[in-house]
Amino acid sequence: MAFARLREDIATILEKDPAARSRAEVLFCYPGLHAVMMHRLSAPLWRRGWRFLPRLLSHIAKVLTGVEIHPGATLGRRLFIDHATGVVIGETAEVGDDVTLYHGVTLGGTSLHNGKRHPTLKDGVIVGSGGQVLGPITIGAEARVGANAVVLSDVPSGATVVGIPARVVRRDRVDAAHHCEFQAYGTPTDGITDPVARTITGLTDHVGRLAARVEELERRLAAGLPGTAADGAIETAPGGHGSAGDDTGEADAVTTLPVAALHGTQAQPIPLRATAGGGEGPGSGPGGAAPGNGDRMAPEAAALPTPPDPAVERRLAGR
Repeated sequence: MAFARLREDIATILEKDPAARSRAEVLFCYPGLHAVMMHRLSAPLWRRGWRFLPRLLSHIAKVLTGVEIHPGATLGRRLFIDHATGVVIGETAEVGDDVTLYHGVTLGGTSLHNGKRHPTLKDGVIVGSGGQVLGPITIGAEARVGANAVVLSDVPSGATVVGIPARVVRRDRVDAAHHCEFQAYGTPTDGITDPVARTITGLTDHVGRLAARVEELERRLAAGLPGTAADGAIETAPGGHGSAGDDTGEADAVTTLPVAALHGTQAQPIPLRATAGGGEGPGSGPGGAAPGNGDRMAPEAAALPTPPDPAVERRLAGR
C-alpha cells in the first residue's frame, strides 16, 4: 500500500515537472515528496491519539524539507508540492487528490477555536506560489489560485482566482468527462486582465459615451434644432404675443425647460418666454421686455400666480 502510493507520487512528479529526469532523481532530490512521505508516517499516529511523536516527526520534516504539514491534516493521493519551500498546511486542512502546491503556499486558519478552521481543497486544485488560502473555506474541484493571491471565500469549481483579495477572472467547464488543463503556478497567461483594470476601463468608456452625448446636445442647441425632454435639451415653441422692440411683428419664442428629465420627477415644465430687447428703453405692448440689450428669458405671468395678501383676507373676513 505504502509503496503503491509512493510509485503514484513519483509518476505524478515526472508528469507535472519537465525538469524531472528519472525516478531516482525524484526519489532523492524532491523535498516535497519527502515531506509527503513523512506525513504519511505521522498522520496515522495522530489519528490513534498520539500527540508528541507525530509533532516531532512533522518538525523534523520541516527542518529537512522546508515544508510544515501538521499531522492532523488530511492529504489525498498524488499530492505534488513543487519547489517545496515555505509551504504550510494547517491542522484541519483537507487536500483532495491530484492537488498541486507551489512554494510559499499557506493553507492557514483565521480563528483560535479548535474546530474546523483551515481550508478544504477539492480534487485537481492548483495553488500558485505565494498563494494564501485562509479560513474554513472550500476551493472547488479543478480551481486555480494565482500566484500571491489571498483567498478568503469559497471558490467555485473550475474557477481561476487572482488578486488580493482573490477575484474570479475565468471559469472553465468541469465534469466527469472534462478536466481543466494543467496550469503551472495556477496563474493564467492567455490574456486574462486584472478585474480592477477591467472596471476602470469600463468606467472610462462610459464617460466617453456621456461626453459624446453632451457634445451632440450642444451642437443641436447651437444649430437651433429642437431637442427632446429625454435628451435633456431645451424645447422651443412659438409664442402668441409680439415682443417689445420687434419691428417685424414676429411671435415670441416660448422655451420649455425639461424639469422632469433633469430631476427624474413628474413635475410640469416651467415655460419661459424669449423676448428681444429692441433698445435701451423699456418695451411696449403686452409682450414688452425689461430695459436692456439682447434677448432675455422671462417666466410667463400665467405660470407664476401671485398669492393673496393675508392682511386683506383678514379684513374681508372681519366684515
